Amino acid sequence: MRAIRRFTVRTVLPAELAALGELVHNLRWSWHPETMDLFAEVDAELWEQVGHDPVALLGAVTPARLAELAADRRFLRRLADAADDLREYMTAPRWYQTLPDGARAIAYFSPEFGIATALPQYSGGLGILAGDHLKAASDLGVPILAVGLLYRHGYFTQSLSPEGWQLEHYPALDAGGLPLSLLKDADDTPVKIRLALPDERVLHAQVWVAQVGRVPLLLLDSDVAENDTAARDVTDRLYGGGTDHRLMQELLLGVGGVRAIRAYCRITGHAEPEVFHTNEGHAGFLGLERIRELTEARMSFDEALEAVRAGTVFTTHTPVPAGIDRFPVDMIERHFGDANGAWPTVPVERILALGAESDPGRFNMAVMGMRLAQRVNGVSRLHGEVSREMFKNLWPGFDLDEVPIGSITNGVHAPTWVGREFMELAGREVPSLLERARGWEGIQKISDADIWEIRGRLRRRLVEGARVRLRRSWRERGASDAELGWIDDALDPDVLTIGFARRVPSYKRLTLMLRDPERLTELLLDPVKPVQIVIAGKAHPADEGGKKLIQQIVKFADRADVRHRIVFLPDYDMALGQLMVQGCDVWLNNPLRPLEASGTSGMKSALNGGLNLSIRDGWWDEWYDGTNGWAIPTADGVSDPDRRDELEAAALYDLIEHEVSDRFYDRAMEGPPRRWMEMVKHTLTSLGPKVLAGRMLRDYVVDLYNPAAASARALSADSYAPAKAFAAWRVRVTRAWPGVRVEHAEATGVGDTPEVGHAIELHATIALGDLEPGDVQVEAAYGKVGPHDELVHPSYAKLSVRSVDDDGRAHYTGTVPLDRTGAFGYTVRVVPYHPLLATPAELGLIAVPEEPAGMTNGTLR
Repeated sequence: MRAIRRFTVRTVLPAELAALGELVHNLRWSWHPETMDLFAEVDAELWEQVGHDPVALLGAVTPARLAELAADRRFLRRLADAADDLREYMTAPRWYQTLPDGARAIAYFSPEFGIATALPQYSGGLGILAGDHLKAASDLGVPILAVGLLYRHGYFTQSLSPEGWQLEHYPALDAGGLPLSLLKDADDTPVKIRLALPDERVLHAQVWVAQVGRVPLLLLDSDVAENDTAARDVTDRLYGGGTDHRLMQELLLGVGGVRAIRAYCRITGHAEPEVFHTNEGHAGFLGLERIRELTEARMSFDEALEAVRAGTVFTTHTPVPAGIDRFPVDMIERHFGDANGAWPTVPVERILALGAESDPGRFNMAVMGMRLAQRVNGVSRLHGEVSREMFKNLWPGFDLDEVPIGSITNGVHAPTWVGREFMELAGREVPSLLERARGWEGIQKISDADIWEIRGRLRRRLVEGARVRLRRSWRERGASDAELGWIDDALDPDVLTIGFARRVPSYKRLTLMLRDPERLTELLLDPVKPVQIVIAGKAHPADEGGKKLIQQIVKFADRADVRHRIVFLPDYDMALGQLMVQGCDVWLNNPLRPLEASGTSGMKSALNGGLNLSIRDGWWDEWYDGTNGWAIPTADGVSDPDRRDELEAAALYDLIEHEVSDRFYDRAMEGPPRRWMEMVKHTLTSLGPKVLAGRMLRDYVVDLYNPAAASARALSADSYAPAKAFAAWRVRVTRAWPGVRVEHAEATGVGDTPEVGHAIELHATIALGDLEPGDVQVEAAYGKVGPHDELVHPSYAKLSVRSVDDDGRAHYTGTVPLDRTGAFGYTVRVVPYHPLLATPAELGLIAVPEEPAGMTNGTLR
């Protein structure tokens, strides 16, 4: 019989052990080894059985053992020390507290968070990145308040059928058995968030709080008695269901998330966020909720829009349009229009305009996110370039370089992902690495033997863990123990180990390594320089193509001749990810360039002394220097996908055979491979300070959060008077812009033989229409000229107004330096100007000469 309801009964701790509950319910334990050691001491055997989950540990430990610990003075001293250390960590000033005028609080919204295996609320890179973002913010003291959803079935757990087909399972999660607490009001009643839905329905959600170090993470949960069945299922699973289900999740995350923040700040006294960071378009509706708040306080839509945009940051994570959430327009109309009377101050036509794209029948969440944010970024330098190309139509007339989408390259949280042995070695030999994240050059002083010994220990741990998982998988597929004796010798702790682990969409090319099975087999079974490969990954439940790729790799790995050298480990999660990035010597990544936005698993491997073998995509394109790993050559110009795969697979095999294996096995006597260790040390020195999540958070704070906070404060001052004035200016300029024209431009001082180092004087006549000179900025764009008379990466010089005629024509002058030789050109443009604009392209308005003759070209000597 099945239970009709499931819940977790929590242990009542003796008073002497009360601090143990405090430690368990702050997820800092997930990256703090000393606290993990304390949990292990509660019951070492049980600690292993529960998979290092302290909540499960306290739920399973016997009262007799707790009474024994309550009388153990040594354990109580260790417990007190750990509790004191956590309290100091939570309250002492950190890096952020040294900054002047920082944001009082930053709200960070994401559909998934990978904090720890014990809190399975993630599917892949987006969630893991979000988890590392929170942990780094906690370590640096950045006052982030995070918001997500609590999925009662998580993403899914994965197993394999006898034929190697991915099977999905959705175990029910009980929030009472997770490291969470229910947000309650002063009268001890749970806080309930309400969202009005069409046809007079209401979506209710309670709010769970996960404490991630210093960062509160609010998780909204629709599985409450007040909801009907459909509403209860809104938070049933991550990325599950159809379009309507996805829209409901995103409404709850964005709109409900803002309301949860308001409730949390009211109850706890936490500072209200000045900055709202939307991690991908899933949470984009948060901007509409903030506009609703302000319009109900008697601001116009345009005024509220400016106030909201000023303090909003939007991060895009996808380099392909197919990765963006798009909803039918009529579905958005239904939720925000007359069928739902909850948005009377936010006109539905204005909402639809925010998400409008080239397809008039679709509402684009990323486009809305960008229109609601004054600051937008991609997650690597290359991804920033790709994003500017993808979204350039939102800013027509501007050069690609001026499309206002920047980039901050992702980073990883070292205490979460780096093997403990390496962390302890660094603490002993180069303490500044851990204390101040400096001194990476000191790694060169650590002996090769010490690093090599740790690498061997981590590789052995991976081999042992892989055998356990492999045996479990084969049993689930129907094999008997009598058939599995070979697993005792599967993988070898002394063999070069390559890792490949990620989600399995087609562009990541899981099966590129199978392009030539015979060649791969030769590499695996080489008698002198053998290679072994550990593979993991999940395909989305609806992705039949991805499942076929997994089946292909599993069938190859099942072959009796190679199964001791290549394994697929099902149910890729954070625990397996940690095992792999720490234990693999080489991290393989071979996506179709440039479809990998950033990628971070290779960063984790690098911090553990692994070397990257990767297509130059995402972060690797930016930081590969020729000697800190290997770049797989790309066949970018080849249009036939099969031919491209064939060429890049051949290059991959060649690198493994002639570069990677040679270096790994090139040893003098029994010592470490000298040339390999040179690359390992150089990798740590060159990549270490760059790939840290702490570097990433500092970049977000300095480049995005604090400027956004300053903009938000500027517009909200004096009861939002600046926002109201700025909105009025924007409306006026937008309406008047069709009357702005570049009527004439000419240069003097060019001469017959222009020479580098000279300058020309530029004169321009601009028709301003109904605008004033202070509303615009007139600029000369100049520089190298391409084959079609286009300016290539131009520079800009501001022109000054000399006079204004009665008919509104203004005359401008300025100088253009002839600062380069070769083909040179210039033109004149007009863009809006206001001190509250973040970039000249922000309004998407520009006036340039209508005729090509408006630009003069020449050759400089």
